[in-house]
Amino acid sequence: MNKLNRKFTVAPMLDWTDRHCRYFHRLLTKKSVLYTEMVTTGALLHGDPERHLRFNPEEHPVALQLGGSEPQEMAECARLAKSYGYDEVNINVGCPSERVQKGAFGACLMAEPDLIAECVSTMQAAVNIPVTVKNRIGIDDQDDYEGLHHFVSTVSQAGCQTFIIHARKAWLKGLSPKENREIPPLRYELVYELKQAFPHLEIIINGGITTLEQCQQHLQHVDGVMVGREAYHNPWLLAQVDSALYGVDDPFQDRKAVLAAFLDYVQVQQAAGVALNHMSRHILGLFQGMPGARAFRRLISENAHKQNAGVELLRDAAKKIA
Repeated sequence: MNKLNRKFTVAPMLDWTDRHCRYFHRLLTKKSVLYTEMVTTGALLHGDPERHLRFNPEEHPVALQLGGSEPQEMAECARLAKSYGYDEVNINVGCPSERVQKGAFGACLMAEPDLIAECVSTMQAAVNIPVTVKNRIGIDDQDDYEGLHHFVSTVSQAGCQTFIIHARKAWLKGLSPKENREIPPLRYELVYELKQAFPHLEIIINGGITTLEQCQQHLQHVDGVMVGREAYHNPWLLAQVDSALYGVDDPFQDRKAVLAAFLDYVQVQQAAGVALNHMSRHILGLFQGMPGARAFRRLISENAHKQNAGVELLRDAAKKIA
C-alpha cells in the first residue's frame, strides 16, 4: 500500500500550497511528494468538497492534509480523498493556532495519542491509501523524548507507518503560529533518536531546512525530509531535488524555461475563469538571488490583480531578469 517515495516532500502550507502552487512545484520536481494546504473535515463535509479537493492530474504524487479529530468524520473525508484520487491522507497534529485548537485538531492532539490512533485505524479501515501523521516533538511542557516516543508508539500500533515530525515543540498559549515556527528550538536529535527506536517506521524530518546539503545530512539519520517555507520563497531549490536526492535528471536547467511552461498552464486556467494573481503569487520567488528579481516581483505584485492582466504581464516581468 505504502509505495510513495517520501525522501523529499513539500510541506502543507495554509493559504500557499493550493493547486496552482502545486502545479508550479511539480514543473520543478517530478519526484517530490506534494501536500495540500490543511483542509478541515467541516469544510469537506459541510462545505464545497470540489473547491477544496480538485487538483491537476500532473500533481501526482499528491497528499491531502486533513484537520480534524472525530474518527468517523475523518474516515468519511479519507473516502472523499480516495475518490478524488489522492495518493495519501495526512492528519494534522502540528498546527498550533488558537483557531485550530478551538476546532480540536492540530498540535493540541499531541496530548491525545489514543484519539489519533482511533482516527488512524478508522480511516485505514475505510481506504487503502496510506494514512500518515504530521506532528510536533511535543507541546507546552510536554517536550521530553518519552512523551514523543509514547505518542508514536501508540499511533503506530493503530497502523500508521509514516510520521512527519516538525522538530520543534509547539506552545499552545502565548506564541503565534509564526512564533511557533521560530522560537521553540529545533531538536533534530530527538527525531533521529525516534528513528533508531522505530526502525520499521518511516520517519520524515521537518523544520528549519533550507538547503539540499542539509537534506542530505538529515537523510543519513531519517527516511525523508519535508521542506516548507524555503521551497515556497525560493522555489528554484526544487529544481535540483530530483538529481540530488533521487538520482534522475532534473526537469529544467533554466528558470525562464520553467516560467514559459507555467505560462501555458496560466492561459488554460485563465480561460476557465481563474484570476491571474491567484496563480502568479506562487512564482514571485522563482528568480530569487538573480539580478532583476526584485523588479520581476514588483511588476507582478502591482499589476496581477488588474482585470485585464494576463500572460503578457508575466512575459514583461521576465524581461526584468538579466
